[in-house]
Amino acid sequence: MSAQLPTPVVSIAYHSGFGHTAVLAEAVRAGAADTGATVHLIKVDEIDDTQWALLDASDAIVFGSPTYMGTASGAFHVFAEATSKRWFADAWRDKLAAGFTNSASKSGDKAGTLGFFQTLASQHGMNWISLGLKPGWNASTASENDLNRLGFSSGAAAQSNADQGVEGVHKADLLTAEHLGRRVATTTRVFLAGRAAVAA
Repeated sequence: MSAQLPTPVVSIAYHSGFGHTAVLAEAVRAGAADTGATVHLIKVDEIDDTQWALLDASDAIVFGSPTYMGTASGAFHVFAEATSKRWFADAWRDKLAAGFTNSASKSGDKAGTLGFFQTLASQHGMNWISLGLKPGWNASTASENDLNRLGFSSGAAAQSNADQGVEGVHKADLLTAEHLGRRVATTTRVFLAGRAAVAA
């Protein structure tokens, strides 16, 4: 009889300027919760001591922000700098990490934001989880409704028209964000099981 795999705790630490990134955060949450993970949504511009404690107790943290001027938003940068207290204490070492972002342009220099998330995670000694999808929408037979339609590998990337509200977040991007949530939760569960087996 096989042992039951542990239930991972995943926190999504995000900032949303106009609501588009919040919709993506909810999609990541839904994907992770679909696997049975415990999931916390944390708005980094409203974070309090209780939510910092949730992050510290999480097995995985998914970072999310809109891309402004080629990097994460100012509010997310304030949060990132505040994590230095965790860095000094190695509080997030060996946790898992992933990221997602949104911009109005299809490319929009979103790689800069995802790279910033990866660097932040690496400074904390975390283990980065990639999107794990081949690029979509890159052939004559492909469609803008493909998963990973924007072709990013390091995280989930979305494009929302600047003149539309949250209803403008593309359905394929939402499904891509859900995929990221499932991948983070599943990978974290395997990671925890492996660590428990080694400890035993």
